[in-house]
Amino acid sequence: MKPAIVAALIGLAFQTPAVKPSQHGSVTQLVAMTTITVDYNRPVARGRDLFGALVPYDRVWCPGADDCTTITVSTDVTIEGHALAAGTYSLWAKPGAAKWTMIVNRAHPIFHTRYQTVTDQDVLTLEVTPRAGSHMETLAFYFPVVNAKHAELALHWGTVVVPLAIDVP
Repeated sequence: MKPAIVAALIGLAFQTPAVKPSQHGSVTQLVAMTTITVDYNRPVARGRDLFGALVPYDRVWCPGADDCTTITVSTDVTIEGHALAAGTYSLWAKPGAAKWTMIVNRAHPIFHTRYQTVTDQDVLTLEVTPRAGSHMETLAFYFPVVNAKHAELALHWGTVVVPLAIDVP
């Protein structure tokens, strides 16, 4: 084999994969004896107007990028007072100016733009009131409140925080 071809093949073998603009993130929280995990890819605001612009109001959106965001609960829980069986689900949002609809769906893994193909698999549809927060450049999920059998899961991007109350048995 010619030296130039060998050098090219060696170069290909040692190339690092391209870095995705939306880095993977996950958060796991133990509440009583229940493990709650959110896996997602984290889009970055980069000075863009987010809700009502980049993410249109009244249209279903995956709060994340690439593969759809998932939530896994190890035992049955309630979210915003509605029962959810143990398992892994995709998480979707329909932002509104005053209220958001959060959707928990059985389909996973699924690409983040494919909601229209799985609407028949919705498990929960929850109306939630967002609140204002400090600017969060990169989309984040976190648990700002955790106590004995209750937690709050927050979706936070830009200055919008969408809380979900989760209770365990």
